[in-house]
Amino acid sequence: MTALAAEIVPVVLTGAAAEAKLADVRFGLEADRLIPYLGPDLLALEADAPVPILPETVAAALHAKAPAPSKIRTNMWSVAQFIEQRRHRNTLVAWMAEIFAPAATPSKLTTWIAALPLSLVVDTWYDGATRAALKASGRTDWIEVQGVTRSGESRDIWTKAYDAAGAEVPPETADGAKTVLYKPHGAVAPAKNFLVADSDYVEVLTEIDIQSPIPEVVKGLRTTRGFVFVGCRFHDQMLRTYARQITKRSAGPIVVVAELAKLTKNELKFFAELGAEVVDLPLARAVDLLVG
Repeated sequence: MTALAAEIVPVVLTGAAAEAKLADVRFGLEADRLIPYLGPDLLALEADAPVPILPETVAAALHAKAPAPSKIRTNMWSVAQFIEQRRHRNTLVAWMAEIFAPAATPSKLTTWIAALPLSLVVDTWYDGATRAALKASGRTDWIEVQGVTRSGESRDIWTKAYDAAGAEVPPETADGAKTVLYKPHGAVAPAKNFLVADSDYVEVLTEIDIQSPIPEVVKGLRTTRGFVFVGCRFHDQMLRTYARQITKRSAGPIVVVAELAKLTKNELKFFAELGAEVVDLPLARAVDLLVG
């Protein structure tokens, strides 16, 4: 067997097959059988994104405020840890809030999704575009659940929940919501929660295999649904770890919208391990097909 044949590769759909799969995905979303797993590349579809859309660009923005050693300056998590250790946690939070303060325009996919009766939406970036889209829809029957740092906490806490007005509510409130917006890494709005420094993830990664950091409402909803990844990259192990654990024990299928030529070998291997189908289309074209 050749080395190429031995590689683990995912199923890749192109051309007419890719477009047909997106028709299935649209139906699955409308029927609440698929969970959208949204990434920051969507922010660049409407206009130039006013906030960084890659961990590396966040690292550069933080480095500009507090120069970090060359060996870590492209790693967001390490640069954030460097700042927290030398400038204090409050400084890190203030700078992250400043970086993500500009209002990001929701993509038309995000706006469309906000109007659907979806039980769960996962948004993996720090911006507030999905929250803004839900508010603009006029709906109030949704709850946002955000990952939070355990730094300075004496409680056994992994997440906090917020209503449509931005007020913190008891976690169990999410059980009665029509839609749960899950932001696993936190967000700038409404409370400036950021999981970003290496230290933020120490306990999370210790327990994520046993699913403690994943909200109970997410664990329940995924058991009868699959996922569709849109606008996401998984070129870093941290991003892959979260996606693997959030989708664990889901009913499937898992569909990934991505251009094959832009994917790394680690991403391709990861999608194969998940049993995902890759829809090889430009993001803008895929969004047009999904929204109609």
